[in-house]
Amino acid sequence: MSTGPSKPGRRRFLHVFGAASASAGLGAALVPVGAAPAQAYDPGSEETRARYRETDHVKAFYRTNGYETLKK
Repeated sequence: MSTGPSKPGRRRFLHVFGAASASAGLGAALVPVGAAPAQAYDPGSEETRARYRETDHVKAFYRTNGYETLKK
């Protein structure tokens, strides 16, 4: 057998690759720890007002598509 420098084997490659990917996942998992808490969004009165109006064409749509028969 030869006593020269050996080539890195498949097991060594997988070991190094697995350790690198595990540390990358650990780093990604630790990032949100330092994040600021979420703030709630206040839409205001203009965005929460009612916009739906029951017009004649809306009534016709529901009547022609059979939604009238679903009423009990």
